[in-house]
Amino acid sequence: MTVAPVVSALPQRILGKTGEQVPILGLGTAPGGFGLEDAAAIELIEMAIDRGVTYLDTAPGYERAQSQLGNIVPRRRDEIFLVTKVLTSDGKEAVEKLEENLRVLQTDAVDVCYVHSLGHLDVDQVLAKDGSLAGLRDAQKRGLTRYVGFTAHHKPAWSERVLREADVDVAMFALNFADHQTYGFDRTVLPAALAQNTGIAAMKVFGGAKDMNYYTTAEERDRPSALRVVDPAFDHEQSLRWSLGLEGVSLAVIGMYSPQELERNIEWVRRFQPLAPAENRTLLDSGRDFASAWGEHYGDVE
Repeated sequence: MTVAPVVSALPQRILGKTGEQVPILGLGTAPGGFGLEDAAAIELIEMAIDRGVTYLDTAPGYERAQSQLGNIVPRRRDEIFLVTKVLTSDGKEAVEKLEENLRVLQTDAVDVCYVHSLGHLDVDQVLAKDGSLAGLRDAQKRGLTRYVGFTAHHKPAWSERVLREADVDVAMFALNFADHQTYGFDRTVLPAALAQNTGIAAMKVFGGAKDMNYYTTAEERDRPSALRVVDPAFDHEQSLRWSLGLEGVSLAVIGMYSPQELERNIEWVRRFQPLAPAENRTLLDSGRDFASAWGEHYGDVE
């Protein structure tokens, strides 16, 4: 008989005003939805949960990701912190999209529903009385989501505005040492989030996938990170340490293609230590070269 190994919990942090304890590593499901066969994606998600990566981030735009999760959620809902998104500025449509997400995920409620990718929406409408944030608050009252938030890759000033004008439980931003130079969410948006005790997840800690494309081919079974495109030998652990070392960041959400990636990221967060000042300076210096190579790769700064 094979006995499953005993796995200790990953390091945990409090997710801002929610008071929830979450592992400092979350699984992004875009690679599975775009680039893996369903069986492989489901196996990877199950493995992540078994290894303590219980924060699962998905979206209907990740093609098959939510239906893949739908094979797992009914059996393991109590073990996971489940996050989905709606890409709309309109309140009524936000609720309708969330209801459809719940149907595909095969659950009655998620833990967080984000307004997805703020920079691609009408921020005035997002904040309006009939906007998507208000719609998600109505959905929260109905028990469809426990918490409400938004995500943003670019146009950081819009995120600052939302944090000033709306009550947001959780937010997820593109945060890495190279985009510090270009978008600077850590410089301008994080202080606004901290002032509201908004829970913060860091995404794109390795710059996202090459060309922001998560599809795979027979020749390329996973997509290299934007960091690896510029410097194949770059130590990704340093980038993860930078993002997790930012004040107010509760976890890093990382998309993964394989058990090997999963185990490597788990190893890194288990031994996580913030960068020393000299390490931080060196990394930020190197970030200028990455930022120059990437440009405004998520979209406009303003």
